[in-house]
Amino acid sequence: MRPSGRNLSDMRPISIETGVMRHAEGSCLISCGDTRVLCSATIEEKAPPFLKGSGQGWVTAEYGMLPRATNSRNRREAASGKQSGRTQEIQRLIGRALRAGVDRRALGERQIVIDCDVIQADGGTRCASITGGWVALRLAVNKLLKAGLLTTDPIMDHVAAVSCGIYAGQPVLDLDYAEDSEAGTDGNFIMTGAGRLIEIQMSAEGATFSRPEMNQLLDLAESGIAELVRAQNEALV
Repeated sequence: MRPSGRNLSDMRPISIETGVMRHAEGSCLISCGDTRVLCSATIEEKAPPFLKGSGQGWVTAEYGMLPRATNSRNRREAASGKQSGRTQEIQRLIGRALRAGVDRRALGERQIVIDCDVIQADGGTRCASITGGWVALRLAVNKLLKAGLLTTDPIMDHVAAVSCGIYAGQPVLDLDYAEDSEAGTDGNFIMTGAGRLIEIQMSAEGATFSRPEMNQLLDLAESGIAELVRAQNEALV
């Protein structure tokens, strides 16, 4: 039995509320169980210097966690004057994931920055950031299309992410913190709406895993991604 009482293949309740930030070109608050992430998209009408003259745009991300997003207070990274390695790794992952679903030439020489701020953490914050970040990105691009600043939609497909792992010897979908902290194997699966893989992060935390177990986790991830894509679509109606 999972600590939450969920079945092995059950996702946590998902909700995505859009338009939660007045000034951002796109924004949403995504909740995956008790994990809540505020995602916003900012359009900058110039590409990074390394893309100047290329005709291509860029999507990047920043990630942060509020001091009391967890059980004990975490010191603000700004107070220490530098980001942790974990923060840098996660925001690079979010940027890579979202760019995989974008035709950067169709975006033109502009940059969209996705900010993901974790206001409450209960496992899967990077996955929630990617899933919610895509919604914020979609809303920002919709504004560009409506204003006539884009003639072709640069978003090629949905992008979503979910965690899976081996907990108490069983493959489970969408780990919360209680499961994540005890999982023998932990993985994050990032996919498109069409089911194509963008990135898989998997590691043996307490025990090695077999190829059949990895296949089981991938099957679970596919079903979870499909549910997340449905939630994205419902939020955008």
